[in-house]
Amino acid sequence: MEAILKNEIKKNVSGKSVHELDSLFKPKAIAIIGASSKELSIGNVILKNLVHYGYTGKIYPINPKEPEVRGIKAYPTIFDVPGDIDLAHVIIPGKFVPQIIEDCGKRGIKSVIINSAGFSEMGEEGMALQTAFLTNAKKYGVRIFGPNCQGIINADPQYKAYCDFTFTFPKPGSISIVALSGGVGAFIMQSLFDLEIGMRMYASNGNACDVSISEVVNYYGEDEGTKAVILYTEGFHNPKEFMDVAQIVSKKKPILAMKAGRTEEGAKAAASHTGSLAGVDIATELIFEKTGILTFNNEEEMCQAAMAFSTQPIPKGNRVGIITNTGGPAVIATDELVSAGLQLPALSEKAKNILKETMLPEATIGNPIDVVATGGGKHFRSALDVLMDEETIDSVYINFVTAPFTDTDDVARNIVEVNKQNRKPIVCNFMTNMSLERFQVTAKILKDGGVPCYSFPTTAAKALGALYQYHQVQSRNIGEAKNFSDTNKAGAEKILEQAKNENREFLSSAATYQLLSHYNIPVADWRIAADANSAIQAAEEIGFPVVIKADAESLVHKSDMGGVAVNLKNADEIHATVERMKKSFDSKDLKFFVQKFLPGGRELIAGVSAKKDLGHLIMFGIGGIYVEVLKDVVFKISPVTEVEAKEMLSSIKTSKLLDGVRGEKGIHKHSVIEIIQRLSQLVTDFPEIQEMDLNPIMAFENKALVVDARIRI
Repeated sequence: MEAILKNEIKKNVSGKSVHELDSLFKPKAIAIIGASSKELSIGNVILKNLVHYGYTGKIYPINPKEPEVRGIKAYPTIFDVPGDIDLAHVIIPGKFVPQIIEDCGKRGIKSVIINSAGFSEMGEEGMALQTAFLTNAKKYGVRIFGPNCQGIINADPQYKAYCDFTFTFPKPGSISIVALSGGVGAFIMQSLFDLEIGMRMYASNGNACDVSISEVVNYYGEDEGTKAVILYTEGFHNPKEFMDVAQIVSKKKPILAMKAGRTEEGAKAAASHTGSLAGVDIATELIFEKTGILTFNNEEEMCQAAMAFSTQPIPKGNRVGIITNTGGPAVIATDELVSAGLQLPALSEKAKNILKETMLPEATIGNPIDVVATGGGKHFRSALDVLMDEETIDSVYINFVTAPFTDTDDVARNIVEVNKQNRKPIVCNFMTNMSLERFQVTAKILKDGGVPCYSFPTTAAKALGALYQYHQVQSRNIGEAKNFSDTNKAGAEKILEQAKNENREFLSSAATYQLLSHYNIPVADWRIAADANSAIQAAEEIGFPVVIKADAESLVHKSDMGGVAVNLKNADEIHATVERMKKSFDSKDLKFFVQKFLPGGRELIAGVSAKKDLGHLIMFGIGGIYVEVLKDVVFKISPVTEVEAKEMLSSIKTSKLLDGVRGEKGIHKHSVIEIIQRLSQLVTDFPEIQEMDLNPIMAFENKALVVDARIRI
């Protein structure tokens, strides 16, 4: 039974077997359609790379005019090849590709890398060619990688498949890369190579018309040889599919990601605060956050962190012990470690007593442990052993400067011996003069022993911080979104259906507040009035003081246009306000929204912005008329759980205002959290809602109420 379970075919999110991609990443025979004797041509370089890297399978160059290419027998067509073919490279003009894919299907080839360009990126004609070859591929079950792509690399010695035209030949390792941009992917691969970090697999899929980044990440997730995944993307064709994959994979192994186009620009046609505050591609960053992907602002930090992930275990907590033989770098490292959320706990009395016996008299016994510059291998070893045995320490940070009067090789060997125990993660800030052969030997001992070494204390500390961040990903549980049972979904559906029938882009105020009430989102008492007299009557029913708002479909930001009057205390003030608004707004559908005035609360905002193929972004922050100026808001992807809603309240810059400052009382956070959750359920139930602002929400010490709302469908 156990064997059956182990051999069970695992499926990706599309329902396809992850082993479908074995023919792509683990080919036993490769045909190069468009193999060329012309130096520097892609068809020549790929063949050269396969040979140079030591590909273990069979290579079949396909060239109708040449008997051999680079000394390897060539064949006129794939039908002339005597053996089976798992993977084909296609490097021919685009107009011939549909027929070649048909031929590959008939020949039984399961995967094709199309290196050729000239498809969807070239407009309608190229898109027609792409559609044609995809149709043929689906007919025969052929998986297409690309087109307009580099290809893949599998550094596993069992395959050594360099199906790519790049120029970096990585040593085998445990980091796998997937990059939408071949240029960035090649740069990351070269960076790992320069850092002497081994690589497992590489994929850059260009137009990604078939095999997606999601499928590649899923494949890496199931690959036992991959310890960590590096991802570079410029967006997702199917963000929902990627989220489903990443949530599973990130729990098993870290995904380190960098996203291009992170600068925040206002959405050009946004009619709500929420729409304009959501950057043009904030959704990708939120996907990373929701799925537990570790994000980096630059490729250098990402590659440096990958070095630690390639050899070190994940810490079990945020408590770090520091060993140093020089003072200043330990201070710099401490600042960075604390910024990353790590703590430096005091050592136990037992640990201190051991160190007093083993350290030099000048050493500092504490955390950091300063073994001083004259400290040798036995002193570093004692400090390491103590920290490994100390229950209050989860990881170890080392500052190691190669003092010329110590046996630095002995220090390195002792660090390596403890590192190989694999008990707790170790990172090393290795400070030396690499022009000296003596210290080159020391460096080699550390690197060969799997100790991640960094030239700067800040860089080493950030790498350790990334390891801790992944511990948080593994241990974080955001729970499930609450499904409130006291909602009236049928009533809400009726309101939205009526608005659609009336061809409304925005709901009327009455419809907006009725919709919120159907989901028990609390609103300040309100009435709709047609003229001054009915407004006075409404105010008397609600109770003074009141707010009057001009209400017409053409009015979006009413405050900016003089369409809001607050703290009206009597009938005369209401009458004067209504008459003034009549003169100011020439709208046939003008009515007057009368609402209870609620002074003294904290003004907050919650909102919604729909994102294609993803769902809705939920926003929360400081509201009122200054929301666009302060921009103190945060976003989450719907559905939002209670844990995530609490995180929203605590992660705005002015979160302390919610607790109360300078004698002010704090707000009733539970009420606000529930509003966010109910808002999330509303837009999950009704995806046709495009944008929504609840601004402001007036939050008090015992309640929170929506006092203005705008909904676009």
